[in-house]
Amino acid sequence: MTDWIIQTISELGYLGIFLVMLAESIFPPIPSELIIPFAGFAAANGDLSLAGVLITATFGAVVGMLPWYFAGRLFGLDRVRWMADKFGRLMAFNADEIDIAVVWFKRYGPLIVLFGRLIPLIRTLISIPAGLSRMPLWIFLLASTIGSLIWNTFLTLAGYILHEHYEAIEVFLDPLSYIVLAVVIVLYIFRVVTWKPSANAK
Repeated sequence: MTDWIIQTISELGYLGIFLVMLAESIFPPIPSELIIPFAGFAAANGDLSLAGVLITATFGAVVGMLPWYFAGRLFGLDRVRWMADKFGRLMAFNADEIDIAVVWFKRYGPLIVLFGRLIPLIRTLISIPAGLSRMPLWIFLLASTIGSLIWNTFLTLAGYILHEHYEAIEVFLDPLSYIVLAVVIVLYIFRVVTWKPSANAK
């Protein structure tokens, strides 16, 4: 499986990386943790450049956050909460998660936008209260870019360094990738099956 992922990333190139990160920012269950390290691996192979991977992954992540930011800015909290409780099953979150993100944002402001990019699910949801509070777009973009770049650098370098020891760990890496993918799918299905609207849903 690892060889297939690396080959696919190499063939799709930067556009593929951009689309994966764009999708992950819009649709939280998609895990960048499973994809971007292999982009770093492809960079170590010489198929892609390290800088190109970092720039493309970060750009895709930031662009994908904008719909959530503008949703918060345009619709307001009540409407966003209603939509989360009405259509949130596919996204695997409800209005309660929106409320948690709002509390975090009120407490930490721009810092949670920056460091929230390092936390799965929060990295997407935190864009909503940023929009709700009408955080200036340039501050939102700056904090999001820095946070995404830090996360993508960590993941990309992990794959880049992994390349040097690939022969030693190949026997473990391939089954591990299947396990990680299976865990992600099972957790998402569990969230979808057990999903319910918030207690205060209207």
